[in-house]
Amino acid sequence: MTVAIRTITFDCADALALAAFWANLTDWHVFHDDDPEVLVAPHFPHAGTDLLFIPVPEGKSAKNRLHLDLAPTDMSRDEQVERALALGATLLADHREADGRGWVVLADPEGNEFCIVRSDAEREPEPRTFRIG
Repeated sequence: MTVAIRTITFDCADALALAAFWANLTDWHVFHDDDPEVLVAPHFPHAGTDLLFIPVPEGKSAKNRLHLDLAPTDMSRDEQVERALALGATLLADHREADGRGWVVLADPEGNEFCIVRSDAEREPEPRTFRIG
């Protein structure tokens, strides 16, 4: 049996504001109506994995046990980090190394942690091994 991950859900204080941050960061679209839940999706809701923002009364109280690793597709890791900071993210930890490897840990405006890793273009090709015989 297989399953598809339909949504990644964020409990939050202000669903529309947090959805707007993530929509700007991912360059996805916000979908909402008079329902308090807000959806962020690449094109159409439920066409792939969406982000769902649900308002809850309690605040965030501990480190996330799950987080997203984001790899930019049309800019470098460092450019994406700067963009996230300009959108309102907070820098939590910088694990970039002098040789270009590493990642950056950030938090969204409500404190949910996420990482930005190198783009595919910034990664060295994986060494290929060949088996003879």
